[in-house]
Amino acid sequence: MSAEGFRGQIWTVPNLVSALRLGCIPVFCWLLFGLDSPLAAGILLGALGASDFLDGYLARRLDQATELGAVLDPVSDRCMFFAAVISMLISGDVALWFGIVTLVREFGLSVGTLVLAARRAGWLGVNAWGKAGSFGLMFAFPMFLLGRADILGAGGWTLAGWLCGVPSLAVAWYGAVLYVRAGRAALGGPAEPASCTPPSSPR
Repeated sequence: MSAEGFRGQIWTVPNLVSALRLGCIPVFCWLLFGLDSPLAAGILLGALGASDFLDGYLARRLDQATELGAVLDPVSDRCMFFAAVISMLISGDVALWFGIVTLVREFGLSVGTLVLAARRAGWLGVNAWGKAGSFGLMFAFPMFLLGRADILGAGGWTLAGWLCGVPSLAVAWYGAVLYVRAGRAALGGPAEPASCTPPSSPR
């Protein structure tokens, strides 16, 4: 790829959105630990979760899909999710069992994606169960933070977090089972030739 072509892959609106979302990770940690503000951290995390679809939507809408963006989008999502859950486990803003069960799923899917990529097993795709579960979790964790904030009705946010989080976690794990089945089928098939396009990252 020429230098001009590579620069064209970098400087796109969707990639800028993905980079901004990555850049918000240290801001989130600073709000949570530096300022000790679960309210501000929860609002930021909720905004980041709500913007999950934005980079992919812009790539399609503006016809700016790139190989770099196909990597950067899921990487920013994964980094944001891992940073948020681990930070909240450290701060005590989420139940230990809930955070660990969430991390085990995310870590397993990340490792599975790398294995498929190394074996050139092709595209795993995204199933609706996994996507729906992940989307729900992206809102449950901010609700837990708001439940710890010194605001009126904080207990209601905690309750909302559990009502959203437990079903979302169950749905996400069911989606993970479907990913495992699809991954085993892909590994059992013929290996695809090397490609510059990475396998999709399941959610």
